[in-house]
This record gives sequence, structure tokens and C-alpha cells, in this order.
Amino acid sequence: MMSGVAGGLRFRCFHPVHHLRRRQLRGVSAAAKNKEKPKVIVISGPTGAGKSRLALELAKRLNGEIVSADSVQVYRGLDVGSAKPSLSDREEVKHHLIDIMDPSEDYSVGQFYEEARNATKEILESGRVPIVTGGTGLYLRWYVYGKPDVPKSSPETVAEVQAEISDLERVGDWDAAVQLVVQAGDSSAQSLPANDWYRIRRKLEIIKSSGSPPSAFHVPYDSFREQPNSPNVDDFRSSASLKNESLGSRSPEDLDYDFSCFFLSSPRMDLYRSIDFRCEDMVSGSDGILSEAKRLLDLGLQPNSNSATRAIGYRNAMEYLLHCKEQGGSSTRDFYAFLSGFQKASRNFAKRQLTWFRNEPIYNWINASRPLEDVLGFIHDSYHVRTGTIEVPKALQMKKDLSERREILQMKGYRTNNRHFVGRENCADILEWIRESQGQLNLSVN
Repeated sequence: MMSGVAGGLRFRCFHPVHHLRRRQLRGVSAAAKNKEKPKVIVISGPTGAGKSRLALELAKRLNGEIVSADSVQVYRGLDVGSAKPSLSDREEVKHHLIDIMDPSEDYSVGQFYEEARNATKEILESGRVPIVTGGTGLYLRWYVYGKPDVPKSSPETVAEVQAEISDLERVGDWDAAVQLVVQAGDSSAQSLPANDWYRIRRKLEIIKSSGSPPSAFHVPYDSFREQPNSPNVDDFRSSASLKNESLGSRSPEDLDYDFSCFFLSSPRMDLYRSIDFRCEDMVSGSDGILSEAKRLLDLGLQPNSNSATRAIGYRNAMEYLLHCKEQGGSSTRDFYAFLSGFQKASRNFAKRQLTWFRNEPIYNWINASRPLEDVLGFIHDSYHVRTGTIEVPKALQMKKDLSERREILQMKGYRTNNRHFVGRENCADILEWIRESQGQLNLSVN
């Protein structure tokens, strides 16, 4: 894991930041609405921003427990590639929804919603503070705004869909599966990421259960959605109030908990550099992400075949190991191609996370390059001072997009600059491990 100097939070001795203690919080009427509601803290951010460390330290100060909103940390054995909190961290602060599934099982956003909401209720009943943290956008959207009113499929429907899709999945005929769902009545299947077999099955299940595509059902988030051209949360609240009167839409004050939501990020260049270094760290050593990917292959799983094997890093590592099996080993060039692809996929994922959360007006954007103690102090005070809308101090504010020409040009010229893996000799141990493991691993090749 990174120390945080490049992309995540920086750590240093605490010096009081008085403006954090004197910040202005607005919206007294909103506070009156929320005063009886239990308060829940949500911390999100792109991969590598330092949100897990922030959540851990915050939980210590607030007597809190953490609910993981990470679609990979639910899986046992997928520790390195998901940046799972260490066992010692989990002993110090209780974590929920980590290590609850086998990698061969699919885990859905619906399951997360039910289990995360149950965990939140248990934490509150124990007198502790729920701190929900993770970067899976859809998980957090459902968690905050509610679960779409989509019918649950019967066992018979699930079996029927499985029978129709399984042969196509076995031979990898993704295009045929998409056309099957399109013909059944859901053209949006054409926009799914390739080989997202879980979602293609779920779409077909909904159609068969209800006669309608998923888009026909009410999505709670739509009732809270930001109005066009609303630049900030305050405008969102005001416009939502107007919509309440005219269109029946709702404002954040109508949510069942008093949510304080924060999105932690860094200047884009720093974030990308941190991600590249983090990928190097995950690949390093004999017990890194390649070893975990090997275990997935030994279970008979194929890359991109279910939730666990679609995860960034694991899919890349599994494909690389299968290539090594076909070639009888790995060249230096192949290893660096794998590492570069892993880093690029991780940066692209972070970019998608940034795009997703720009459209989530309930989040307060925080600059992860600021000192940890400053950020902790601000969020800690935000929890205790219940007077309405949170105003992030200027010193901690994070821009939501690239606005300066210099920054845009820097990003266009971005190039990976590895710390550990630079030349042939730096990957020698990994290539040797791959060579020795060929006779020990059960790597099936289609």
C-alpha cells in the first residue's frame, strides 16, 4: 500500500486548523428536519485516494464501525487486489461486508443494499456510528437513495434464464446473448460491458418475471436527481424543493438517514501516479495479486466470467497467467505489457469513478492531498455540529474536473514512471516464479 504522499492523504503531526473549527454550516430548517434522524457518514473516492485509511481513523475517533461498499472486498482470498483492510485494522475497528462470499459466487447490488442497510441498523442499535466507505458507485447510490422497485425473480425463472444463457456463456458468444435480450425487449443490453454475464442474465430475468425491461421500473435516485445546470448542492436542494411542489420529487432531507457524504480525491496527476505505484506494489512479491489470480484459476474460474474475475487487476492477472501457460513461461516484454495494462485499466476505472460521482450532488469533495488531521478534524466536526448543509473550507476543497489549461495539458502528456519495475532485472523474481509454477498450477486454457 502507498504511504499517501503522491495521491492519498498525507500524514503529519496535528496542528489545529482554526478555520475548520469556525466553519459556517448553513440550512437551519434542514437541520430541524434531520435532528431526529440517525446520522450516517459515507466516504467514497477513486481507487488509491486513501478513503479506507481515513474511514479507519475516523471510526476510532467517533466510536464507529465500517461498512465496506467495495464489490471485490466481499470475496474471501481477494485481499491484495482489493486493497482489503488488514486483519489488525479489522481487529481494531469492526468492519462489515468483508470476506462474506466465495470467489465462485456472484454478488449483486441488491444483496449489498440489503446487507449494508441491516449492518447500519445493527451499528446504530449498538450506539456506534456507521461509516460506509468504498468506491462502487452503484452500491452507494442504492444505499443512500433506496433500492429500485424491480421484481424478484422466482427460482423457476432463474433456472429458465440460466438454461438459455449458460451455453452462450460457455462458448463466449456474448453478441448472441445480447441479441437474445434485445429481442426479448431491452435494447439497453447493447451498452453493457462485454462479458458482463451477471447483468445480462438479470435483465432477462426481469423481462421474463414482469414482461417489462428494467428501465420500466421506478428508480428512487431519479426523484433526487440534480437539476440541469445546478452547479452545487445548495442549488440542488433549492431546485429539489421546487420540484417537490410541482412534480412530486424529493430533496435530500426526505432520506431516511441524515447522510454526511464525502468524496475524497487528489489532483489528477498525483492520483494517477499513486495508482501506478499501487499497481506495482500489488504485483510485487510471491503473495501478490498474481498469486491470488492463480488461486482463482485453480478453482476452475475463467477471467471475466463472474463478479470476482471481472474485477480490475484480477481479470488482467488471470489473462496474463493463461498466456504464460500457453507460452510455457513469460518474457520480460509480456510482463511489462501486463503491468502496463493493469495500470491503465486502474487509471481508467478511477476516471469512471470521478465521472460517476460528479453527478452525485450529495457528496462534498475533499482534497486528499491535504493533511490527514485536517480532513479528520473537518469531518469529525461536521458529524457533531448538526446545523445543516456542510460547507467545505476552501483549504480542503477539491475541484470536480480539470479546469486549468496547464492541468489539461499535463494529463494529455501523462506517462507512467515506475518506481520498482524499470528494467529486466526488476521482474526476474516474478518470471522465475511463473516458470516454476507452470507444473504446479492447474491453469486451464480454452
